[in-house]
Amino acid sequence: MTDEQNPARLLRALFDRAVAVADPMHMLARHLPPRPKGRLILVGAGKASARMAEAAVAHYGPCEGVVITRYGHERPAQGVTIIQAAHPVPDAAGVKGTAQMLDHVQGLTADDLVIALISGGASALLCAPSIPLADKQNITKQLLASGAPIDQINILRKHLSKVKGGQLAAACYPARVLALLISDVPGDDPRAIGSGPTVGEMSDDPAQIAARWGVNWPDVPSTVVAPDDPRLSRTENHIIAAPRQSLTAAADLATSLVPRLTVRMLGHDLQGEARDLARSHAAMATHIAAQMTSQDGPILLLSGGECTVTRRGDGVGGPNAEYALALAIALQSHPRIFAMAADTDGIDGAAEVAGAIVTPTTLARAPMNADDALGRNDAHSFFAALNDQIITGPTLTNVNDFRAIWISAP
Repeated sequence: MTDEQNPARLLRALFDRAVAVADPMHMLARHLPPRPKGRLILVGAGKASARMAEAAVAHYGPCEGVVITRYGHERPAQGVTIIQAAHPVPDAAGVKGTAQMLDHVQGLTADDLVIALISGGASALLCAPSIPLADKQNITKQLLASGAPIDQINILRKHLSKVKGGQLAAACYPARVLALLISDVPGDDPRAIGSGPTVGEMSDDPAQIAARWGVNWPDVPSTVVAPDDPRLSRTENHIIAAPRQSLTAAADLATSLVPRLTVRMLGHDLQGEARDLARSHAAMATHIAAQMTSQDGPILLLSGGECTVTRRGDGVGGPNAEYALALAIALQSHPRIFAMAADTDGIDGAAEVAGAIVTPTTLARAPMNADDALGRNDAHSFFAALNDQIITGPTLTNVNDFRAIWISAP
């Protein structure tokens, strides 16, 4: 059976390719400078940070430093302390690990080099709150349920932190800091990746942002570092992997496997409510399908970015599964359209599930009502009952959501 005859299998292969291209073991080494005259220290946080440290140690040999990753994402990195902590809501392990990291970079000199390994998830894992941890956890839960876009969430996170918004880099001064970033945010803004621990911040009033999204905001002073702060003068920030690269790699693989395939990129930085974006994409796909003739080749729609979910029910779901469920409902079992949506880190929302596959038989096979499941934000349960979840385990990278819609010719 060819890939064109099995679209679901092809879509999964494209997702796997998108993830592989962003694997730090495949691409981090070419961004590493020579060892410095002084000390070489690795610090970092995120779901990919331990893998990034593993790749750096494979290049340099044993190093020193502290890296914080999500539970279950630990990797070997000789000489580097790997700490596991909670995500997306921070915990005491993250607080302890961040304090250990900040202690490790005290007393550095201009001859030393700190390589900061930052990836998605760092906002929760790198935790030095300026308020009690329980209050920080409560605000984080409010933010995650609010439907606010990730850039707004991360602005608020950094204003409640003693390490984000450039403060990690400032703590390393006068050492040189090279931050290597794996982007999981729409637009690839270094200030938003991991809440910018190595990037200065000049943002709007956090209390106004919090009020806009219905979040209770404490009256505490902010400690973010301004972009022109002298302590950031020896810091460089480089994005080494991003959604655009992974989508391009998936498109290249698809065209190499399927003759006469047309790939249309819908954007690598799409945002918005997951169910709303799904309905828009379903309308687009059905319109395209109606215009196709038997002389056409298949069409593949690819997109990335980061959707949000406004919490309405008590179900188990995440933005990718919710997008897939809303898409299935809107497509109404269209016989020529398949789709998938999955997070490249292997975690959709807080569940150990990357996402889901949609086929023309999704609604017919479902043992529960799709509209009811969507109303409860229970997309993961819906697709679990169909055995149509995408489960990868920790991918050790994170370049955001991957969405693909396959349209066969008549």
